[in-house]
Amino acid sequence: MTTTAGALSHLKVLDLSRVLAGPWCTQILADLGADVVKVEKPGEGDDTRKWGPPFVKDAQGKDTEHASYYTAANRNKRSVTIDMAQPEGQALIRQMAAQADVLVENFKVGGLKKYGLDYASLKAINPRLIYCSVTGFGQDGPHAERAGYDLMIQATSGMMSITGRPDDVPGGGPQRVGVALTDIFTGVYASSAILAALETRHHTGSGQHIDMALLDVGMAILANQAASFLNAGIVPQRQGNSHPSLAPYQDFPTADGSMLLAIGNDGQFARFCAAAGHPEWAQDPRYASNTLRVQHREVLIPAMSEATRTRSTAEWIALLEDKAVPCGPINDIGQAFADEQVVARGLAIAQQREDGLAIRSVANPIRLGDYPVQLRHAPPTLGQHTDEVLAELGLDAARIAALKQGGVV
Repeated sequence: MTTTAGALSHLKVLDLSRVLAGPWCTQILADLGADVVKVEKPGEGDDTRKWGPPFVKDAQGKDTEHASYYTAANRNKRSVTIDMAQPEGQALIRQMAAQADVLVENFKVGGLKKYGLDYASLKAINPRLIYCSVTGFGQDGPHAERAGYDLMIQATSGMMSITGRPDDVPGGGPQRVGVALTDIFTGVYASSAILAALETRHHTGSGQHIDMALLDVGMAILANQAASFLNAGIVPQRQGNSHPSLAPYQDFPTADGSMLLAIGNDGQFARFCAAAGHPEWAQDPRYASNTLRVQHREVLIPAMSEATRTRSTAEWIALLEDKAVPCGPINDIGQAFADEQVVARGLAIAQQREDGLAIRSVANPIRLGDYPVQLRHAPPTLGQHTDEVLAELGLDAARIAALKQGGVV
């Protein structure tokens, strides 16, 4: 059975977040069918609406005033403009929260209390509300009051210390990951936490507060690198594209560029060696196991590099594809979207917006057999759904007009 209803179509989500971590979370919920209403500041909106270049292009290929950044995390949402600094704006948001299942916000710790929009205040009017706070450093601790940004967290967590080339090689030094990784992962973790809280509510009837911190997530996604330190006392170092625990597992030069080899076991290594014309490597006692290959990588990798330079990237891929040896190109993003598998999976999608702009984005990677992701709303224009949502709250046209006249919406 496949239905056109989203898996979360029964849920109402109030989105008070901006930029990336919170909006990424709420876009996941929206893609799964939740009715997500994004509250933005009148006349300004989410900061990322202005984070350009690059900007979305019109039908003639010219830049518009709409930053492409905003489109990455605000699909399938409805936009409402409300000035929460005004008492009437606060009252509107409280009315929306009274009907919501979930609220997501990323203000500084305690920042919403003065508006009566903190968890304690809203819990009093909606005990079933699941209230997710996203901050840089969490709700407690000596740094709780600090503003948190992805770049700062990548530096603080140690992520930059393991990203990039070693100091003693050209181009060496700490590097940030090319996307706001901790923001994105915080959004993913937050959506998981919200779903867990919803499941708990089925049994208890009560909502709860969720405390999500970029720093916590930044530390968590260190994964095996953190485990190396915690369990073996080893402080991981930058080593470019090679892997601290696997070899050969990195980029290699080819006749026309570079390729990626990700050899994870002895069988794959032996098959590579045979295909490369060097079966003796697989018999060499220095390379008999992965641990030994890691210990002798300074000898193995240069020897392999000499061999990989003898064929083009495409030739290596063709040679190794039927031998179950993980090998692939190192694409730029344009090449990645042109990849036949990416095209076959439909990973680039397009939505037409009310102002005529065609907005393209990356498909949600979740594939639910019975409740697939639905494309309902393109990333909205600022305040696109204000009248619609306020009418749903019971406000008539005269009342909405008065709120607009007073700058509340």
